[in-house]
Amino acid sequence: MTTSTRRGAIGRVGNIALWGLQIVLAGFFLMSALGKFGNAEPAASTFAAIGWGGWFRNLTGALEVAGAVALLVPRLAGAAGLAFVGLTACAALVEAFVSGGGVFLPLTVLVLCAVVAWGRRDGTARLWAAVSGRRDGRRDGR
Repeated sequence: MTTSTRRGAIGRVGNIALWGLQIVLAGFFLMSALGKFGNAEPAASTFAAIGWGGWFRNLTGALEVAGAVALLVPRLAGAAGLAFVGLTACAALVEAFVSGGGVFLPLTVLVLCAVVAWGRRDGTARLWAAVSGRRDGRRDGR
């Protein structure tokens, strides 16, 4: 499926809106990562409550930076959105059951990441086909 065909499926306005959302989410995750790298609150106390120490906080920050960059790469944007759905689902669970914080922000970000993942699903399917060596969803084109 070509880029023009994909754009036809979501429309020009939808494509522009998705790019805007991807840019906003990339900025959000970069800022979130900076807080983790700087050991700022609430990241410091949340990761201390989890009990896995600074290494897990830094790993999460690194994943956020990598995902933020991937949101801005057309071929990776859908996969990044999907990965962030998982990351923010875990963040919502930690907020709800470990730190006792509010879950509104992580759930809102989860929904926005799901919108990106859904909107860029054709690109994710093409990426998966290229990585797995499949064509039309079957191995070796059979």
